[in-house]
Amino acid sequence: MPIPSICWLVALIVLAVVEAATVTLVSLWFALGALAALITSFFVQNIWIQFAVFLVVSLVTLLVIRPLTRRYVAPKQVATNADRAVGAEGVVTQAIDNRNAQGQVTVDGSVWTARSDPEEPIPEGATVRVLRIEGVKLIVTPAEENCVSHR
Repeated sequence: MPIPSICWLVALIVLAVVEAATVTLVSLWFALGALAALITSFFVQNIWIQFAVFLVVSLVTLLVIRPLTRRYVAPKQVATNADRAVGAEGVVTQAIDNRNAQGQVTVDGSVWTARSDPEEPIPEGATVRVLRIEGVKLIVTPAEENCVSHR
C-alpha cells in the first residue's frame, strides 16, 4: 500500500473516531473527504490531486448534506414554563418596587418575583407584560392598556 494511501487511511480512522466521540457532526464531512481521497490514491499517484479530491468532497458534503442532517439530528427545542412567560401578560400580586427589591406577578397561574423596566413602581392589580427573565425574576413593563389609562 503506497504511503499516501496509508496517510489517508489514518486520517479517515482518526476523523471517524473523533466523530464517534463527539457525535456532533463536526468531522464526518472530512472523514468522507478522506475516504474519497483514499479511494483516489489507489488510482492516481499525484498527492495534489488526492488532496483536491479531499477538499472538494469535504466541502460538497459539508455544504449539501449538513443542512439536511441538522434538520433531523438537531433536537427540537421545547419551550419551558419560563420560556412561555416571556411576552405573556400577568397581574401584579405584590406592588413592584425595584428600590426595595419587592414585587410579584402571576403569569399563567404561576407566581413569580418581578422587577420593572423602566424602574418605576407598578401598583398591585396592574396588568404587566413580561419582557425577559433574569435569573429567577421576571422583568416586566406595564401593559399597553395601563399606559393609556394613566395618561
